[in-house]
Amino acid sequence: MSVIRSTVTGCGSYLPEKILTNDDLAKMVDTSDEWIVQRTGIKQRHVAAEGQVTSDLALEAARRALAHAGRDAQDIDTIILATATPDNTFPATAVTVQAKLGMSHGVAFDLHAVCSGFVYALATADAYIRSGMAKRCLVIGAETFSRILDWEDRTTCVLFGDGAGAVVVEAAMGEGTNDDRGILTSHLRSDGRHKEKLFVDGGPSSTQTVGYLRMEGREVFKHAVGMITDVIEDAYKATGLTSEDLTWFIPHQANKRIIDASAKKLNIAPEKVITTVQWHGNTSAASIPLALDLAVKDGRVKKNDLLMLEAMGGGFTWGSVILRW
Repeated sequence: MSVIRSTVTGCGSYLPEKILTNDDLAKMVDTSDEWIVQRTGIKQRHVAAEGQVTSDLALEAARRALAHAGRDAQDIDTIILATATPDNTFPATAVTVQAKLGMSHGVAFDLHAVCSGFVYALATADAYIRSGMAKRCLVIGAETFSRILDWEDRTTCVLFGDGAGAVVVEAAMGEGTNDDRGILTSHLRSDGRHKEKLFVDGGPSSTQTVGYLRMEGREVFKHAVGMITDVIEDAYKATGLTSEDLTWFIPHQANKRIIDASAKKLNIAPEKVITTVQWHGNTSAASIPLALDLAVKDGRVKKNDLLMLEAMGGGFTWGSVILRW
């Protein structure tokens, strides 16, 4: 049976030039390289330059993804930009990227699911393509979390970084089997009861300020592994696949301990796990496409490889995507 599949035909990423190491942070707050690495696995993160905004990072990642796919902006009909750190309250950062790409056609909008944003955006692009609403989407995850951090709070400022990643997703015909290239299944969840565990204490309607990121780290860790397992097991049920079938596991890069615990619980071999948190920190919606692009460009991810993408973020939101490259 022929079906429409959403295939990823190109990827790209961008990291700001400035690197902030753990030793740099130790000069700012009461922390150390040993303390940060032991608890998170993070060694460094990138920080946007003064005047460099989320759309700047997103634009560069988008251009690189388009080049990798052999496309230009005129080939795209939909831009979905996942971010929790937009340039402005409105308009959507996606329309700024649209304008900077020279596009005056199609549709562009932001999607807000925090660290799960890229998975949510990819699932949304898949729904648009399978329904016929879009033929070729540019899906971007871009963040400047450095702008919402309390740099005196050592429990949060050491965790996050800035960056952007993007993919080009195109409609293609498949046979309706797990051997098809493209997105095979996606599963999304949210539970707003957990808001206070990870949130920003500001907003235009509540405080008329941007606010700072606040997190109950132990509570987030406690919920993360179980929630991640939930949507991955649903993906296996939908496809009949198992952890053994995966070529690569590309999780949201929040914390090395969460990544390792999740892989262990799901019986995913350590050598199948792609990890970049040590170099990027937690880049929220940008973390999965950053890790994906690195693994594609260094030759680990190859055509027809089976990938599991998963993420959990504030809200709580969480989700998974099984994708054949």
